[in-house]
Amino acid sequence: MPPLVSILVPCRNEQASIHQLLEAIYQQTYLLKNMEVVISDGLSEDATRTEIARFKENHPKLAIRIVDNTARTIPSAINTAIKASRGDTLIRLDAHSEPYPDYIERCVSALEAGLGDNVGGVWKIKPGGSSWIAKSIAFAATHPLGVGNAEYRIGSRASSVDTVPFGAFRRSLVDKIGLFDESLLSNEDYEFNARIRQMGGRIWLDPEIVSIYYARSSLPELFRQYWRYGYWKYKMLRRYPKTLRWRQILPPVFVASLMLFSLFAWWPLALWSLSVEVIIYVTILLLVGVLLSIIQRKLFLIIGLPLSILTMHIAWGGGFLWSMVLSILNIN
Repeated sequence: MPPLVSILVPCRNEQASIHQLLEAIYQQTYLLKNMEVVISDGLSEDATRTEIARFKENHPKLAIRIVDNTARTIPSAINTAIKASRGDTLIRLDAHSEPYPDYIERCVSALEAGLGDNVGGVWKIKPGGSSWIAKSIAFAATHPLGVGNAEYRIGSRASSVDTVPFGAFRRSLVDKIGLFDESLLSNEDYEFNARIRQMGGRIWLDPEIVSIYYARSSLPELFRQYWRYGYWKYKMLRRYPKTLRWRQILPPVFVASLMLFSLFAWWPLALWSLSVEVIIYVTILLLVGVLLSIIQRKLFLIIGLPLSILTMHIAWGGGFLWSMVLSILNIN
C-alpha cells in the first residue's frame, strides 16, 4: 500500500492563495485516500479559514484539518503540523505555491528509492502581480546574478544539494534529528537540512519535482523578504559556519564596502574606489537587463531587472550586516 502522506502547510492570512494550493493538492496523481492536509494557521484575521471550510465542504474526499499556530511563526507552524499529522511521509508546502500534479507521487518515489533523506524539486517562479515590476522580480528571482547558484531556482539536473524548498521526508527523520528550530524565524529549512547533512544524511534535488512559486509583487515587499533572509542567515551561520557559500557572503561584502567608502568619501582614494565600484556594478546590472530584455522581448526588464537585483543584494547584505552588528553588541 502507498504510504499515508501528510502535507504540512504553514499559513496566515492567505485567503487570496489558499484555494489554489488546495486545488493543486486535490488534482494530485497520488491517491486522495492516502493523503491528508494539515494546515497550521497563525490565527488568520482574514477569510482564510472560511475559504478552507468552503473547499473542504466541496471536496469531502480530501482530508483537511486546521490546527492553531499560536506562536505565528513559520517553524512553529511546521512543528505544530508535524505533531498533529498522522502520516509516515511528511511533505511541506507553502500557501503561495502550486505543486505540479505529480509532485507528491514523485516525492514519495524518490524517498522509497532511497535517493535522499529529504527530497525536493525546483521552483517555477511566477509574478506575484500583473505590474511590470512584479514580472521583473520574478525574472530576478531565477537569475544567477540575483540568487547565485541556488540549484532549486536554476538547477537542471538531479543531484545532492545543500537544501531544497518544501522538502519531503519521513517521520523517522524528525524522530532522529528533531523538529524545526523555532528560534530561527527564517532559514529554518536550511538549518534543518544542515542537521541532516551533519548526521551523514543526503538532501536530494530532482528537477522533475516541480512547484510553482509566486514571487513578491513590489520592491518594498521584496526588500522586506530579503532583509529577513539576510538577517536570519547570519544567525544560522553562527551555528553552522561550514555551511557558508560564496553566494551568501558577496552581498554583505558589497554593502559593507559601499558603506565604508561612503564614510571616507572625503578621502580621494575612497571616493575614487566608491565611484569605480558603483559604475562597474550598475553597468553589469544594466547589461544583464538589456540582454534579458532582448532574449525575452520585454523592454521593461532593462530597468526592472536591475532594480530588482539591486533590491535583493542591498536588502540581503544589509540584513546580514545588521544581524552581525547586533550579535557583536550582544543586543540579541
